[in-house]
Amino acid sequence: MTAWNIVEVIGIIAFAVSGALTGIQKKLDVFGILVLAVTTAVGGGVLRDVIIGNTPPLTFRDPTFFIISAVTTIAVCFTYRWLEKFKDTIQIFDAIGLGAFTATSANLAIQHNLNTLFIVTTVAVITGIGGGVMRDVFVKEIPYVFRQEVYAITTIAGAMAFYYSQFYVASNISLSLCFCITAGLRICCIKYRLNFPVIGMGMNSENVLSNNRNDEKV
Repeated sequence: MTAWNIVEVIGIIAFAVSGALTGIQKKLDVFGILVLAVTTAVGGGVLRDVIIGNTPPLTFRDPTFFIISAVTTIAVCFTYRWLEKFKDTIQIFDAIGLGAFTATSANLAIQHNLNTLFIVTTVAVITGIGGGVMRDVFVKEIPYVFRQEVYAITTIAGAMAFYYSQFYVASNISLSLCFCITAGLRICCIKYRLNFPVIGMGMNSENVLSNNRNDEKV
């Protein structure tokens, strides 16, 4: 098994865990949890394959990723009480999946002769965020990438690191570097609560304070 395969399997497992945990949190039934986990795990890869012309997508030609996702989902169903003890579990696994798919997709873009910085970065970003966006839309949540969370920026940083490093080091090192930068930055943002500012947040906060004061007077 190559480094490319190992990183992709890591991404599948990580995103499947985040999808399964989200499904359990949202009180879905077993089938719903499985569908959400599989969609999260392979959704970004399907989008990537369509964009680069690798059709039909690998997920539909080889059931390996589906099987890995399904087995991971079953494991999560038996261990979710233990996993939920850890703070930000879903986001941590999401960050690992984000890093893995950013790295493998940037690498695949290069292999298909899509070798400009813009294309490599775009393919990596769409793949990295694709599964997570589908997961959140399915459970009626605003996707991380559209909130104040620092999300897509970490993918862009990782993809750019891969693109420039490939000229100087072996592809395996570029893969590892991209994965570590993307996942590492995302985990740091989670740990230290680093977010982008939200327009109107100050106004809303003032309104809340004003309403609270009025309530106290009453």
